[in-house]
Amino acid sequence: MRCFFRLALLALSSLAPVALTSLPLLAQTNWTTATELPGVDFAGLTAAQKDLALKILRSETCTCGCNMKLAECRVVDPPCGDSKSLVSIVIEGVRNNRTADQIHDTLVNSPLAKMRAEQQRILGDPVDIPTAGDPVRGPQNAKIAIVEFSDFECPYCAQAVGQIAAILQAYPNDVKLVFKQYPLEMHPHAIMAAEAALAANDQGKFWEMHDALFANGRRLSQQTIFSVAKGIGLDMMRFTRDMEGNRFLKSVQADVAEGDRIGVYGTPSLFIDGKPYRGPVVMSLLKPILDAELKPQPAVSAAVKIGR
Repeated sequence: MRCFFRLALLALSSLAPVALTSLPLLAQTNWTTATELPGVDFAGLTAAQKDLALKILRSETCTCGCNMKLAECRVVDPPCGDSKSLVSIVIEGVRNNRTADQIHDTLVNSPLAKMRAEQQRILGDPVDIPTAGDPVRGPQNAKIAIVEFSDFECPYCAQAVGQIAAILQAYPNDVKLVFKQYPLEMHPHAIMAAEAALAANDQGKFWEMHDALFANGRRLSQQTIFSVAKGIGLDMMRFTRDMEGNRFLKSVQADVAEGDRIGVYGTPSLFIDGKPYRGPVVMSLLKPILDAELKPQPAVSAAVKIGR
């Protein structure tokens, strides 16, 4: 569903057959001592400038997520666009007689480095998410609020149900879940299911509907949704009236608009105390984040709490 990091793997077996005399034996190249690197043009540099450039390329880290130095990445993964771009910054800086420290600062503050750093942050900056009136599971005074934007016809959301239940069980007094509707256009029954969930919420049975809809997520239809409503004991005359009149459609649309505003681009999307979570919904990854959130924060903390 989501992709965060790029790790380039290059095998010599993938290279087109060519004469060995004309093929650079990259696997045998020692990037820590090599004086020529794939795709790096040292032309026009003095011997001293080239030595400085090589020193920098052997010490600065590539931003692609490979955790390799620039020189190493050029040898192991010549197609890497990140190392190509950063190498050009280094060569240009050396050519203009900038110091290693100055070039380091340029690399760190380059648009590419900033973009990669932002992508690799598993928690983003907090945003304000109004939650008044939204379905809540867990104690109202919980220290942490997880807001979930979800789609009842999304298989990834269905997979997340068990993981989120495990989180609430592990933190019964400290974590609450706030549920918001985000039906995707690709799912033909998702809007109807979202309306049905809010109609059930109006009768005090949101979570029963929530669990039943996800249990039937792969076979949702109008008939299934009404059958589920009857099965959880809703007042069917009232439910039918609400559904036929699209009573809760505007509420669904409001949740979608709210999600769009704060950067939701898929489901499930979680916000932990307002901070967008950019990882898979897996207990093993979320637990250390929640533990860190529960630690006492400095008085100057800018963390935004939700639903207070």
